[in-house]
Amino acid sequence: MNAAKELLSQGYTLAMCLGDNVYTSKERGVKSLLYFLDNKIDVSGFYCADKVVGKGAAFLYVLLNVFEIHAGVISKCAKEILSANGIRVTYDILVDRISNREKTGYCPIEEAVIDIDNPSLALSAIKEKLLSLRS
Repeated sequence: MNAAKELLSQGYTLAMCLGDNVYTSKERGVKSLLYFLDNKIDVSGFYCADKVVGKGAAFLYVLLNVFEIHAGVISKCAKEILSANGIRVTYDILVDRISNREKTGYCPIEEAVIDIDNPSLALSAIKEKLLSLRS
């Protein structure tokens, strides 16, 4: 876990480590997590560090079957989802909900899954929301 956390301090937004296998990203949001899912990259059992983890990201981490996550900022519902699915969680800051980038409301991805309790349904809702945000 320390290796993944250390990578965040080097400017990455996401770091996933297991032994010599290391994945990093500077992308914001859930794009990197979707990339792993869409390309069937096996990160099960990995230790992860992520700058921000909302409910949508939490569902994606469940689908990815990671072992442990350290979040710089995590929402309460994301923490609950991860813990309920056996994923260890540590964090720096716990918030009620993740804010959008402009700090004018809530994160659109978290809003898209707010009433969803199933990771597969969340994945579909996240992909739909990202498509609508692009148009």
